[in-house]
Amino acid sequence: MGSVYFYHLTENPLEATLPMLLQKSLAAGWRVAVRSGDVDLIRRLDASLWLGEGFLPHGIAGGPHDADQPVLLTKDEAKNAPHCLMAVGQASIDVEEAKASERVCILFDGADPQAVDHARGLWRVMTDAGLAAQYWADEGGRWQKKAENA
Repeated sequence: MGSVYFYHLTENPLEATLPMLLQKSLAAGWRVAVRSGDVDLIRRLDASLWLGEGFLPHGIAGGPHDADQPVLLTKDEAKNAPHCLMAVGQASIDVEEAKASERVCILFDGADPQAVDHARGLWRVMTDAGLAAQYWADEGGRWQKKAENA
Protein backbone atom coordinates (compact mmCIF):
# COMPACT_ATOMS: atom_id res chain seq x y z
CA MET A 1 0.00 0.00 0.00
CA GLY A 2 1.35 3.39 -0.99
CA SER A 3 2.05 6.55 0.91
CA VAL A 4 0.69 9.96 0.02
CA TYR A 5 2.88 13.03 0.45
CA PHE A 6 1.34 16.49 0.32
CA TYR A 7 3.67 19.36 -0.63
CA HIS A 8 2.36 22.82 0.26
CA LEU A 9 4.22 25.23 -2.04
CA THR A 10 4.60 28.51 -0.19
CA GLU A 11 8.03 29.85 -1.14
CA ASN A 12 9.02 28.22 -4.41
CA PRO A 13 6.84 27.70 -7.48
CA LEU A 14 5.96 24.32 -8.92
CA GLU A 15 8.59 24.75 -11.67
CA ALA A 16 11.30 24.92 -8.99
CA THR A 17 9.96 22.18 -6.69
CA LEU A 18 8.98 19.54 -9.23
CA PRO A 19 12.51 18.99 -10.64
CA MET A 20 13.87 18.39 -7.14
CA LEU A 21 11.24 15.74 -6.43
CA LEU A 22 11.72 14.15 -9.85
CA GLN A 23 15.48 13.93 -9.33
CA LYS A 24 14.98 12.18 -5.98
CA SER A 25 12.47 9.78 -7.52
CA LEU A 26 14.74 8.92 -10.43
CA ALA A 27 17.67 8.43 -8.04
CA ALA A 28 15.50 5.87 -6.19
CA GLY A 29 15.04 4.02 -9.48
CA TRP A 30 11.38 4.97 -9.84
CA ARG A 31 9.39 5.76 -12.94
CA VAL A 32 7.19 8.79 -12.40
CA ALA A 33 3.97 10.10 -13.87
CA VAL A 34 3.17 13.78 -13.43
CA ARG A 35 -0.56 14.32 -13.86
CA SER A 36 -2.40 17.55 -14.55
CA GLY A 37 -5.76 18.17 -16.13
CA ASP A 38 -4.39 21.46 -17.45
CA VAL A 39 -2.74 20.96 -20.85
CA ASP A 40 -1.13 24.41 -20.69
CA LEU A 41 0.47 23.50 -17.35
CA ILE A 42 1.82 20.27 -18.85
CA ARG A 43 3.40 22.29 -21.69
CA ARG A 44 4.93 24.77 -19.22
CA LEU A 45 6.35 21.94 -17.12
CA ASP A 46 7.75 20.27 -20.23
CA ALA A 47 9.55 23.47 -21.21
CA SER A 48 10.74 24.01 -17.66
CA LEU A 49 12.17 20.47 -17.40
CA TRP A 50 14.08 20.87 -20.66
CA LEU A 51 15.48 24.26 -19.70
CA GLY A 52 16.33 23.44 -16.08
CA GLU A 53 19.78 23.14 -14.55
CA GLY A 54 20.00 19.38 -14.97
CA PHE A 55 18.73 17.03 -17.62
CA LEU A 56 15.54 15.27 -16.55
CA PRO A 57 14.55 12.67 -19.12
CA HIS A 58 10.82 12.92 -19.74
CA GLY A 59 8.10 13.04 -22.34
CA ILE A 60 4.54 14.19 -22.81
CA ALA A 61 1.95 11.42 -23.05
CA GLY A 62 0.64 10.61 -26.48
CA GLY A 63 3.90 9.71 -28.16
CA PRO A 64 5.06 6.32 -29.43
CA HIS A 65 7.46 5.81 -26.49
CA ASP A 66 5.21 6.57 -23.51
CA ALA A 67 5.90 3.18 -21.90
CA ASP A 68 9.66 3.86 -21.97
CA GLN A 69 9.59 7.30 -20.35
CA PRO A 70 11.18 7.56 -16.89
CA VAL A 71 9.01 10.66 -16.34
CA LEU A 72 5.75 11.01 -18.22
CA LEU A 73 3.71 14.22 -18.17
CA THR A 74 0.11 13.18 -18.64
CA LYS A 75 -3.47 14.32 -18.43
CA ASP A 76 -4.82 10.80 -17.92
CA GLU A 77 -3.65 7.34 -17.00
CA ALA A 78 0.11 6.87 -17.14
CA LYS A 79 1.42 4.41 -19.70
CA ASN A 80 4.92 4.20 -18.17
CA ALA A 81 4.00 1.93 -15.20
CA PRO A 82 5.00 4.56 -12.62
CA HIS A 83 6.14 3.78 -9.10
CA CYS A 84 5.32 7.36 -8.14
CA LEU A 85 2.38 9.46 -9.26
CA MET A 86 2.68 13.23 -8.84
CA ALA A 87 -0.49 15.30 -9.04
CA VAL A 88 -0.18 18.98 -9.90
CA GLY A 89 -2.70 21.66 -10.84
CA GLN A 90 -5.46 20.02 -8.77
CA ALA A 91 -5.30 16.77 -10.72
CA SER A 92 -7.54 13.98 -9.50
CA ILE A 93 -6.15 10.92 -7.75
CA ASP A 94 -8.31 8.10 -6.53
CA VAL A 95 -7.74 5.82 -3.57
CA GLU A 96 -7.13 2.71 -5.69
CA GLU A 97 -4.39 4.48 -7.66
CA ALA A 98 -2.77 5.60 -4.43
CA LYS A 99 -2.90 2.08 -3.00
CA ALA A 100 -1.29 0.69 -6.17
CA SER A 101 1.55 3.24 -6.19
CA GLU A 102 4.63 3.18 -4.03
CA ARG A 103 4.18 6.90 -3.55
CA VAL A 104 1.76 9.63 -4.52
CA CYS A 105 2.88 13.25 -4.30
CA ILE A 106 0.30 16.02 -4.32
CA LEU A 107 1.85 19.42 -4.96
CA PHE A 108 -0.35 22.44 -4.37
CA ASP A 109 0.04 26.21 -4.45
CA GLY A 110 -0.41 27.70 -0.99
CA ALA A 111 -1.46 31.04 -2.50
CA ASP A 112 -4.42 29.46 -4.30
CA PRO A 113 -7.40 28.89 -1.95
CA GLN A 114 -9.00 26.41 -4.37
CA ALA A 115 -5.80 24.36 -4.53
CA VAL A 116 -5.56 24.33 -0.73
CA ASP A 117 -9.20 23.19 -0.43
CA HIS A 118 -8.62 20.51 -3.06
CA ALA A 119 -5.57 19.21 -1.15
CA ARG A 120 -7.51 19.20 2.14
CA GLY A 121 -10.22 17.13 0.49
CA LEU A 122 -7.67 14.65 -0.85
CA TRP A 123 -6.07 14.41 2.61
CA ARG A 124 -9.43 13.41 4.10
CA VAL A 125 -10.18 10.90 1.34
CA MET A 126 -6.74 9.27 1.50
CA THR A 127 -6.47 9.10 5.29
CA ASP A 128 -10.09 7.91 5.66
CA ALA A 129 -9.14 5.07 3.29
CA GLY A 130 -6.31 4.09 5.65
CA LEU A 131 -3.41 5.34 3.55
CA ALA A 132 -0.34 6.72 5.27
CA ALA A 133 -0.02 10.43 4.57
CA GLN A 134 2.48 13.18 5.28
CA TYR A 135 2.02 16.92 4.95
CA TRP A 136 5.12 18.98 4.14
CA ALA A 137 5.42 22.77 3.95
CA ASP A 138 8.20 24.82 2.40
CA GLU A 139 9.33 27.19 5.15
CA GLY A 140 12.50 29.22 5.27
CA GLY A 141 13.87 27.46 2.21
CA ARG A 142 13.51 24.01 3.79
CA TRP A 143 10.83 21.35 3.71
CA GLN A 144 9.34 20.69 7.12
CA LYS A 145 6.98 17.87 7.99
CA LYS A 146 3.91 19.40 9.61
CA ALA A 147 1.62 16.40 9.94
CA GLU A 148 1.66 12.64 9.55
CA ASN A 149 -1.08 10.06 9.57
CA ALA A 150 0.24 6.52 9.64
